[in-house]
Amino acid sequence: MPAETALTASAANQVGAGPLTRPRRLVALDGWRGLTILLMLLVNNVALGRYTPAQLVHAAWDGGLTLTDLVFPWFLFCAGAALPFSLGSGAGERWWPDRATVSKLVQRAVPLYLVGALLTSVENQAPTWGLGVLQLIALASLCAGLLTRLPARWRLGAALALLLAYRLFLLSAPFTESDNAVQRLNALFLSAIGLRGLTSVVPATALVLLGSVAAQPLKNRSREIPLLLGLGAALTLSGWLLADTLGFNKSVWTPCYILYSAGLGTLGLLTLYLIGDTQRGRFDWLLSPLTVAGRNSLFAYVAPILLKLWILNVWQVGWTGERRSILASLLVLAQRQFGIQAGGWLYSLGYVAAVWLALWVLARRNFIWKL
Repeated sequence: MPAETALTASAANQVGAGPLTRPRRLVALDGWRGLTILLMLLVNNVALGRYTPAQLVHAAWDGGLTLTDLVFPWFLFCAGAALPFSLGSGAGERWWPDRATVSKLVQRAVPLYLVGALLTSVENQAPTWGLGVLQLIALASLCAGLLTRLPARWRLGAALALLLAYRLFLLSAPFTESDNAVQRLNALFLSAIGLRGLTSVVPATALVLLGSVAAQPLKNRSREIPLLLGLGAALTLSGWLLADTLGFNKSVWTPCYILYSAGLGTLGLLTLYLIGDTQRGRFDWLLSPLTVAGRNSLFAYVAPILLKLWILNVWQVGWTGERRSILASLLVLAQRQFGIQAGGWLYSLGYVAAVWLALWVLARRNFIWKL
């Protein structure tokens, strides 16, 4: 889930940044967030049945990693990458959060959690306060934000310490899909109070911290390319080498899965930085299809879900000769005309294109939903 939540990649709040000296937005972060949004829209709406590519479905337990498994971690990574710009961490500043910083973090986390609760409640057709995508992003960003004024190396150490502690927690019980430490804790305590999955906040916070570490050189604009290349390679390699008994298991957020996702996110952010933010942004237009979604990521996440739950999957039409929902009718029409595979791709990519077009219209009107 989206990680805009007003934690923009702009350093406009820096002291001394007046109207004439306001730094450019970090195009790379908008682009990477936008790429993640578009991937989410695709994997959530793919309609190819048995022809669906393996990379567009979640991997089975202990079955490796697919592109689909990286979408949610990259949302958390982007949330962390925005923190150094929105909250700041520099020389001469106290490392602990002051009252204004805490207030700012809480004022963003609470509305984001409530929006997430609205989505899960609408989906469940009952009030639901437990953790969903936005709720987890809200809590992890709040926890990581409290440490954002720490030097980057300390934040890196904090993230690794959290992952080590979480790894020990996972190893404290049998580790199978049907019986593991997370499920046991959920069954014993968390499910009863409606907070099933709360343990995910620990690895999610570590991932947000890693995102903030990756973005720090981009804020400082000092040796950013070698630093990001080295960090990305180290995290990716570490995640790959540590995929032993725990493996890449998304459902319990194993530490190697976090490290690997953060490493790929860092390398991806660096790639887009080289395209959109170097050479004074001469080629930032190449990333504009991505930044259209990335700068309005919260709306891009929430609006399509509510539209499907309230209209597209509910309203019945007779376009196919039978009463079906709007989305089901569009899929049937596409597959009748072009076949199962081509029609499925047309439907899936058409859905993504329709959402992107709506976001483009909103961008032209300078509408961005922030919390």
